Amino acid sequence: MLHHVSIGVANVEAAARFYDPVLRVLGYRRVMEFLPYALAYGDGAPEFWVQLPHNQQPASAGNGVHIGFAAASQDAVRAFHQTALAAGATDEGAPGPRPDYSPNYFGAFVRDPEGNKLEAVFFAMSTAKPVRAKTKTKSKTKAAAKRKTKKAIARKSSARRPVRGRTRKR
Repeated sequence: MLHHVSIGVANVEAAARFYDPVLRVLGYRRVMEFLPYALAYGDGAPEFWVQLPHNQQPASAGNGVHIGFAAASQDAVRAFHQTALAAGATDEGAPGPRPDYSPNYFGAFVRDPEGNKLEAVFFAMSTAKPVRAKTKTKSKTKAAAKRKTKKAIARKSSARRPVRGRTRKR
C-alpha cells in the first residue's frame, strides 16, 4: 500500500549515526543519500526517508504517529530495541508480546533522538484459515453459474431427442 515514509530531522548526518545501526539489525540498509539533505533506507528500494523538512522549518515529531518496521523474528525485535537504546533512543515499550494487538504480535517501541516513535514488529501468521464474508455478488455469481450449467445440460439432452425419427445435429 505505501510507497515510502519520510520523517523530518534537524541534522541528517546525526540521524544517520542513529538509523544506520538500528535499521541494519532489521535487515534494512541505506540505499540512497543526498547529503546533507536526505537519506533513504530499505531492502532494495528507498522506503524510509530521513530528511530535512522541505519547508525549511524545524523538524518535529508527530503526535500519535509512529513508524513500524517489519522484523524477521522476535530476536530481531529484541536486537532493534537494544541497538536503538545504545544509539541514543528512549524506551517506549520493551520487546514482548502485544496481545491487545493480536495473539501473534511481538513488538518493541522507542523514540529516536528527534522524538519520532519507532516500532519493530514480528507478526507470526496464524494457522487459522481467514474468515471470508459472503457477499451478494458472489452468491449471485454462483446462482448464475448453476443456471448456466442446468441450461447447458438441458441443451445437450434436447440435442439427443429424436426429431421425426432422427437425432438433432448441432
